[in-house]
Amino acid sequence: MALNEEIREKERRVKEFLDSQGLEAVLLKRQANFSWLTGGGLNLVGITTELGATSLLVTREAKFVIANNIEAPRMIREEGLEAQGFSLSSFPWYEDREAALVRELAGPGRVGCDVPFPDTVTLAEDIARLRYSLTPEEVERYQWLGEAVSLALERTLVETRRGEKESEVVGRLCEQLWKDRIDPVTLMAAADERIFNFRHPIPSEKTVDRYLMVSVNARKWGLIVSLTRFVHFGKIPEELSIKYQFNVYIDCSMMAATLPGRLARDVLQRGLEAYEETGFAEEWKLHHQGGSIGYTARDYRTSFKTPDLVQENQAFTWNPSLTGTKSEDTILATSGGPKPLTRPMIFPKMEIEVDGFTFQRPAILEQ
Repeated sequence: MALNEEIREKERRVKEFLDSQGLEAVLLKRQANFSWLTGGGLNLVGITTELGATSLLVTREAKFVIANNIEAPRMIREEGLEAQGFSLSSFPWYEDREAALVRELAGPGRVGCDVPFPDTVTLAEDIARLRYSLTPEEVERYQWLGEAVSLALERTLVETRRGEKESEVVGRLCEQLWKDRIDPVTLMAAADERIFNFRHPIPSEKTVDRYLMVSVNARKWGLIVSLTRFVHFGKIPEELSIKYQFNVYIDCSMMAATLPGRLARDVLQRGLEAYEETGFAEEWKLHHQGGSIGYTARDYRTSFKTPDLVQENQAFTWNPSLTGTKSEDTILATSGGPKPLTRPMIFPKMEIEVDGFTFQRPAILEQ
């Protein structure tokens, strides 16, 4: 029953979108939008592709799944789309028939699409905004995912030993995630000086001596969480410890400001103020500060020109960094304040109060 209620709410949003945009239909080809509209379904084959292997077409009167004959059986048997009210429109894989089918099913009116596609209007950002405010059912799935990924990453780092390669550590993390069919869609790892040299350190074969950072974006049911954790072998230098605490303060300042109805760019501005408060006023220029997350790793990276308001039950991941440190977890914006989706599970914790909110944040794990 819960899934039916979720689907009905999403259909309502799509119908309102058709009216507001003057459309006869909307065509969804991105895997993020497929997962959203189907309550967590998958139309992808490659796990990192933006476009799915099948499309959804929603008109004012009907819903269609458009698939070639390779993908069609799984759409029905495993994704259960007919049970959700979709009609299957299939074509042979060797015929380029999708555009003709869309026009046939939609009729002569305007069709919006989430990517450039023949004889449609591209409305990618407007369509993405339909996803931002999560339903209660999505929040429940998201909470499960956040805890599962937090635990997988922290277990991996607890088990890490000096002399391991960055790639070995990431490989063990992937094993933990794949046990629950969680896709690791973005992975970063850096040991020792690489943490200080690169803001986007892809995992290498460098071995760990003293200090290791691992970041992951992980997805299940289309939803994605982002988080970062650190481990240090031996006593953590005081300078590094202080810098990390400053970084956590910046992150918490942004999380505390992430309230429904507030402009996302105002949250960014609060972060810049926190950078200045800690004595690192220019460091924000070295890396983006994060933003909205959900069915993509960042629905938008917040900038000074971002027009969006924070919505109720919208997910965010801020990722401020001071050279050699980073703070990153995923939260849900609610009228009662930010709620953690990822959080320290078995890592040491530090408590910090910012702007009236108290946060439990992960410390650097000292081994």
